[in-house]
Amino acid sequence: MKHTGTVSTMGAEGRTSAPTTRTVQTKNPINRAPHSKPPFTISDIRKAIPPHCFKKSLLRSFSYLVHDLTLVFLFYYIATTYFHLLPSPYNYLAWPIYWILQGCVFLGVWVIAHECGHHAFSDYQWVNDTVGLVIHSALMVPYFSWKYSHRRHHSNSGSIEHDEVFVPKPKSEIEWYYKYLNNSPGRVITLAVTLVLGWPLYLAINASGRQYDRFASHYDPYSPIYNARERLQIYISDVGVIVTIYVLYHSALAKGLAWLICIYVLPLLILNGIIVFITYLHHTHTSLPHYDSSEWDSLRGALATVDRDYGVLNKVFHNITDTHVAHHLFSTMPHYHAVEATEAMKPILGEYYQFDGTPVYKAMWREAKECLYVERGEEIKGVFWYKNKL
Repeated sequence: MKHTGTVSTMGAEGRTSAPTTRTVQTKNPINRAPHSKPPFTISDIRKAIPPHCFKKSLLRSFSYLVHDLTLVFLFYYIATTYFHLLPSPYNYLAWPIYWILQGCVFLGVWVIAHECGHHAFSDYQWVNDTVGLVIHSALMVPYFSWKYSHRRHHSNSGSIEHDEVFVPKPKSEIEWYYKYLNNSPGRVITLAVTLVLGWPLYLAINASGRQYDRFASHYDPYSPIYNARERLQIYISDVGVIVTIYVLYHSALAKGLAWLICIYVLPLLILNGIIVFITYLHHTHTSLPHYDSSEWDSLRGALATVDRDYGVLNKVFHNITDTHVAHHLFSTMPHYHAVEATEAMKPILGEYYQFDGTPVYKAMWREAKECLYVERGEEIKGVFWYKNKL
């Protein structure tokens, strides 16, 4: 996924990254990516990356978390202390700015919890799971539940049959009403609903997720997503979310529902929308192949994603946006080494590295228009490409 930033404070020591020429397009980004077996291995890629990029620093990881939480509390303090003093209409303009800024910083915090799930935060699993559980629960995410399904997404990325999320459908499985939404007003409605409801619906009912033979939910310990060994931790995830709901309920009783909506709920909706926006654009692109079991392998699956440029927000989102290819290849790598690693591996990957510098708002519209379903390729039957003719 891609993440962006709000302020220049991300330029503190230890938070800068090497300059990159990634925004310079060297090829048409919508041309199909290579889909044959690569002439390199995952070991070749790893050897091209400086060894220190794989090392985790507990102190440095916590510094990013403290930095992000400081911004969260700073925005909260400004909103609750000064907004009511502003004359109209400035007081009404200030709140949307707060929601957007806080939502973006929430995403930075969310990314750190996401790294905990990948054991990229530290070398200590108990630290990773403790920090991840607390942070994700506070953002209404069942930590272990999503950790396990997301890990399976990484293990099966690009697979038509086994990937966990944003699995494209063949034309025969497209719902009948899609033809009525395949126009500009329909796409606006579809995108709005997807951005607002996509993330909570995925967690609750596995919307846009892999098809199972029965109902699947991230909140259900007996969901087909999980095995018996994981069941206890799904319960723990649910308890974490319930505790957050309990705290929010009492906050609403003490401060009022309007206060809770303005301070927490609306920034959370911004966060949820950005999660869907970023994830969709990472895995939905006309250039990207998908594979069935006759062609899929883990390396080609990991390469079936695309890096995007979100400008200053790349830093706020801890570069999950412009280093997503590296993240899929080496998910335990800390985010603060991902830019350097991406630059180091690009000569090895060559045309197998996919980057699209199209402004993301234009890219979202283009992908929503062009990527409706997938069909088998004409040359290799186990490779699928996006189509849009209904």
